[in-house]
Amino acid sequence: MSTLFPGESTADLIARVARHLTPNYAPAPLVLVRGEGLDVFDRDGKRYLDMVSGIAVNALGHGHPRLVAAIAQQARELIHVSNLYINEPSLALAEALVESSGLARVFFTNSGTEANEAALKAARRYQTVVAQRPERTGVLAFDDGFHGRSMGALSVTGQPKYHHGFEPLVPGARFARFGDLAAVDQVLTAERGRIGAIIVEPIQCEGGINMPPAGFLEGLRARADEEDLVLIFDEVQTGVGRTGRWWCAEHHGIRPDVMTTAKGIAGGVPLGAMMANDKVAQALVPGTHASTFGANPLATRAGLEVMRVIRDEGLLARASTLGQRLHAGLQALIGRFFGLAVEARGRGLVQGLELASADLATRVVAAARERGLLLNAVQGKTLRFVPALVATEAHIDEALALTSASLAASSGS
Repeated sequence: MSTLFPGESTADLIARVARHLTPNYAPAPLVLVRGEGLDVFDRDGKRYLDMVSGIAVNALGHGHPRLVAAIAQQARELIHVSNLYINEPSLALAEALVESSGLARVFFTNSGTEANEAALKAARRYQTVVAQRPERTGVLAFDDGFHGRSMGALSVTGQPKYHHGFEPLVPGARFARFGDLAAVDQVLTAERGRIGAIIVEPIQCEGGINMPPAGFLEGLRARADEEDLVLIFDEVQTGVGRTGRWWCAEHHGIRPDVMTTAKGIAGGVPLGAMMANDKVAQALVPGTHASTFGANPLATRAGLEVMRVIRDEGLLARASTLGQRLHAGLQALIGRFFGLAVEARGRGLVQGLELASADLATRVVAAARERGLLLNAVQGKTLRFVPALVATEAHIDEALALTSASLAASSGS
C-alpha cells in the first residue's frame, strides 16, 4: 500500500486522476506501486508480469540493483548543472554511444520526440546552411511511421489519426509506403531538389511492429548517398539492444547519417539522444539548438550504467535468443487460434501478434490484465511484447501461457 494516499482505495485514486489530470490518457484501472525484475505490484499486492516495460523503457526491468546504486550515488554527487558546464557522466555516455553506433557526435535530449526534433533541425540546417541548398527543406517519411508528438515530429508521423485537430502541420513532409522503394523513387522524382532528408524506423513499432522487406533500408541508404540526403534512423524504440544488437541498423549492415534513441537508454530515467556523423553534426554550431535538462548527470549516469549492464550481463545475446523463443511461441498461438491470431512479427525483444480485430485485442488486453499479465495493443489490433532485456525463459513461457489463456477467454474457445 502506498504511503502517499493512506486510507484511500484504488477507486478513490482513479477518481482523483479523473479530476486532476488532463484527459488525454485512458489508463488501466489499477495503481502500480512497486516493481522487481519483470514483476510489478498494485496497491492491493497483486502481481503482474510486465510485458510492456513502460513502453520498451525499462530495459533492465524494475529495481535492477546496479542501476539503483548508480542513480543513488549520482544523486548524492550531482544531479544537474546544465550545458553551460561539462559533466563526466554525459561525456562517458557519449563516448559509449559513439563507439557502439559508429557515428561521431551526440546531442542529449529528454525524450525520443526531442531527439527526432534535433535530428530534423540538424538535417535542415545541414542542407540549407552547410550545403547551401536552401530549397531542400522537405522530408520523406513513411505511412504508419511514428516519430513523436511535438509539431515537427508529428508532421513526419505517417498516421493521420494523430494529426486531427493540430493542422496545419509543419510543411514539407512527404510520405511513401513503408517497404516500397518504387514509391520512394516516385516521391523523390516528383519532389526533385526539394527533399533534404529521409526519416525511417527500421521497425515500425507504434505502427504495428511492421518489418522492412529485404533490401528496403539498404535501398534508402543508396538513394541518400546518390542525392546527398540526410538519412535518419529513428531507433527510439528499437535501439540500445532491444533487437539483439546495440542498434537495429546493424542487422542490415548500414549506417545512417543520424540516429535517434530514447526509451530504454536510461532504464526509466528520462533521456534521449541524437547521434550524427561529422557531416551533419557540423550544422549544429553554438546557438542553433539546446536543451536545459539534456545531458544532465543524473540521466546520463543512468544511461551509462544501462549500457554497462547490457554489456556485462550479455543481454544482447539474451535478447536475440529470447526473442526467437517468444516469436516461436506467438507463431504457435496462430495455429491454435486460427483466424483470430493472424501474424507474428518482430525481432529480438520487440514482438507483435496481430489479431483479427481491434475489439478482440481490447478484450485480450483486459483478460490478460485480469490474469496478471500486462500487454498493450498498437494500431488497434497488434499485441506488443517488449519485455525487459533481463527476462528469462520462464518469463517468456509464462507470458505465452497467459496470452493463450486470455485469447481463449476472449474468443470463447
